[in-house]
Amino acid sequence: MSNPSASRIAAVELHDQEPAGSLRYVDGYVGGTVYTRRIRGYFQRLRRKVAWPLMVLFFAMPWLSWNGQPLMLFDLSAQKFHIFTTTYWPQDGILLAWLLMISAFALFAVTVWVGRVWCGFACPQTVWTNLYIWVEDFCEGDRHQRIRLDASPWNWNKLKRKGGKHALWGLLAVATGITFVAYFYGITALLGDLLTLQASLEAWFWVALVGGFTYLNAGWLREQVCRFMCPYSRFQSVMYDQDTLVVNYDLARGEPRRGQTGAKGDCVDCDWCVQVCPADIDIRDGLQAECISCGLCIDACDQVMDKLSLPRGLIRFSPERARTDSILAPLRPRLLGYFSALAVLVGVMVYMTLERRDLSLDVIRDRGVHLYRLQRGQVENVYVVKLNNMSERERLVDLFVSGEAGFRINSRSQVLLEPGEVLALPVRIRLPVNQVVVSAQDIELHAWSDGEHLASQKTRFLGPGPTSAASPGRQGGGVEASSRSLPQRPRPHVFW
Repeated sequence: MSNPSASRIAAVELHDQEPAGSLRYVDGYVGGTVYTRRIRGYFQRLRRKVAWPLMVLFFAMPWLSWNGQPLMLFDLSAQKFHIFTTTYWPQDGILLAWLLMISAFALFAVTVWVGRVWCGFACPQTVWTNLYIWVEDFCEGDRHQRIRLDASPWNWNKLKRKGGKHALWGLLAVATGITFVAYFYGITALLGDLLTLQASLEAWFWVALVGGFTYLNAGWLREQVCRFMCPYSRFQSVMYDQDTLVVNYDLARGEPRRGQTGAKGDCVDCDWCVQVCPADIDIRDGLQAECISCGLCIDACDQVMDKLSLPRGLIRFSPERARTDSILAPLRPRLLGYFSALAVLVGVMVYMTLERRDLSLDVIRDRGVHLYRLQRGQVENVYVVKLNNMSERERLVDLFVSGEAGFRINSRSQVLLEPGEVLALPVRIRLPVNQVVVSAQDIELHAWSDGEHLASQKTRFLGPGPTSAASPGRQGGGVEASSRSLPQRPRPHVFW
């Protein structure tokens, strides 16, 4: 008979304490209200110097105009976009594509260089959250006063402070919604329609939607947007490397923290770096995806170091590879490559913008059943010329044709275009049959206005060929004769 104890599973002693160096799993969705401490310092002042001009620009731009036109208006109904003194049309979509590429490369380059400074200083979520926190401080006081106010029972003082805060938040949200819609509607027209209750349901919907999300995101969600909704924090680690300037805690200098047995580190474990953090993280635990590189923990730590007569820089912007404060130290081929590509993209877009003409010319062959017509010794091709006046003034446009033979326009060749007008003009081009040397010749149509060449486009002129043109039977009287019929309509691109 076998020994029963031999088949038993050996007992394992369990410990509540995790072994050193093991992974810790934290439920990021568990947490309460974040009460940020008001702090003053270099990075706090820098954030305000960046945020306030951006906010003023956002609210003021719809009110600014030039020669009767708003400086910024995206008129979707008219399919034109007024940006400063230039009007852009859907035909300028290539410029939008270049702008998106420039924005992407700029984001990559800045992230590789100095981390998430966009999030910490210029992101709309950060700018509006800071504005809402400033209103909260004004109505309820600093961190400790807000904590005591929330813990106190409801009374007149609490109702007054909370009501005033939410009223100001609501006004800011409404102003933000109206301003945003004004970029697509026009500020004077939008305010007039809203005040007289004549605005469309779409206008009311977008004002309410933008205002509601502003109130929700900046007033209530705040750091939750950066933590769980913004995708940037999720893929930033792909762009970071050991030379990226990020907010770092000097572990060798700060640990072990003061207050512990035999501690000699400079960190006094005051938790100011946590209390000022808008993302509610402890930078002493290392770099985290939630960190937005705002630098407020650096300002807080520097103030504590000043009070203790210790050198600053326990928390600072520095790369992981080499502890240095120089912003130019981590220059490297990868970063230089990003900036080189960014410079090329910017240069191409500037060139395309400067070379952009405010008149476009498109030439399309007539989609009739005849490739060409013969009449009184002349070969005739019919085209549809589409002219788009992308300027804000009238233009008298003259059309000319050029080629290796004696081509001439045998129809209307001068048109007056209103501002923003798009005109489809039938144009007949003729060539003497004795000058036809090949069945397809290259020609080019040109558009001139006020002595300036504005646009041109090449196309093909089709004829019977030199053998058919020399036959006297193909030049009879004034009867229009077709040289060839097709069983179906030809596709235009075949003959361009």
